Amino acid sequence: MLRFVFLGLAGFGSLAAAAAEPASAPAANSTAAPSFAAELVFPLHPQHNHAPGIVECPNGDLLVSWYRGSGERSADDVAVLGARKRAGQDRWTESFPLVDTPGFPDCNTTLFIDAEQRLWLFWPVVLANSWESCLTQYRVSSDYQSAGPIRWSWQGSLFLKPKDFESTMTREFARWQKQIAGLALPEKVTAEFVRQKLGDKLGSRLGWQPRNKPTVLRSGRILLPLYSDTFSAGLVAISDDRGATWRASTPLAGFGSIQPTIFEKRDGNLVAYMRENGVFDKIRVCESTDGGETWGTVTNSSLPNPGAGVDGVRLRDDRWCLVYNDQTNGRNSLAVSLSEDEGRTWKWTRHLESAPAGSFHYPAVIQGRDDTIHVVYSYFVREGKSMKHAAFNAPWLEQGDPPGEKRARSP
Repeated sequence: MLRFVFLGLAGFGSLAAAAAEPASAPAANSTAAPSFAAELVFPLHPQHNHAPGIVECPNGDLLVSWYRGSGERSADDVAVLGARKRAGQDRWTESFPLVDTPGFPDCNTTLFIDAEQRLWLFWPVVLANSWESCLTQYRVSSDYQSAGPIRWSWQGSLFLKPKDFESTMTREFARWQKQIAGLALPEKVTAEFVRQKLGDKLGSRLGWQPRNKPTVLRSGRILLPLYSDTFSAGLVAISDDRGATWRASTPLAGFGSIQPTIFEKRDGNLVAYMRENGVFDKIRVCESTDGGETWGTVTNSSLPNPGAGVDGVRLRDDRWCLVYNDQTNGRNSLAVSLSEDEGRTWKWTRHLESAPAGSFHYPAVIQGRDDTIHVVYSYFVREGKSMKHAAFNAPWLEQGDPPGEKRARSP
């Protein structure tokens, strides 16, 4: 178990109260007029810009992170950047550096503000130009709302030993083989591959990287979703002491299911929705009944997925909001769906993007204090790449798309 000593942790016990809205809390904007606005965070850029995170700061500013460089894991010039949108303003600041590890790629980002109003940035450093060599890092700041660079007070690494890794992966591989009966077996995921890899301690402890933001349970427990391209599986880093120490859950072993986003149900059980890189073309689902310590068998949802990231947030009115690419081929359609029955059905869907070409993907979603839903996502078109920010409310979402069309929303 990794242990770090943090300054200023007194009072973090308020985390549970801050994170847990009453299950039946009414939506403050339930009678508001539908509203929608969107803009690029920065002008279209020729380099690779990808994998954003977003938070709303205590002063109302929005802060976005992403990585930029001449490639991804294979390009050593990749660094993490940020931009800020001041409360009440309609423009984003110029991009500014958040992380640049000299000589190594810094990739997927996610942001989080805890109950002490400290900002956390999670991202992986790619040690050997392969996803399998990732080591997740984090930085912490209490001085991030003023102009200029963020002043980081702490940096650490997440060293994790996945719980019951070999036994869980072996058991779930047998169940997964039954699920894919009659389907083409992915080339990489074979019984021989599994036998060779599962006993490799280094292989099971490296390669875990973030994509989606942490979920804070009503108990105050922090769950950071992670995933591994080595095993095409998910994992959860767990902290019960305000981020001072972290330990690993059992793997979410779907052999193709990666990048979890986690919801807490009213009964305390957890549901993780995952990108599917396998053969099912569906968002994958897994549940935990013990606060994320262990996870059950990964199954299929009813929602399509083309091998692209998803993200979700539980709104204050207790509905679940999920953002995802809603087709099985391509990332040129990005949808937002809303569920009032904890994911059993998705009653409302509306599109942020739908176009013949382009990629609109890797969404990160939060709800602001005024109930506005904020989504930031990678925006790739022929002319270049950017992050795009969309801000809308539930009444806009509940309207659905105009009849007979998915409306593309270009800047």
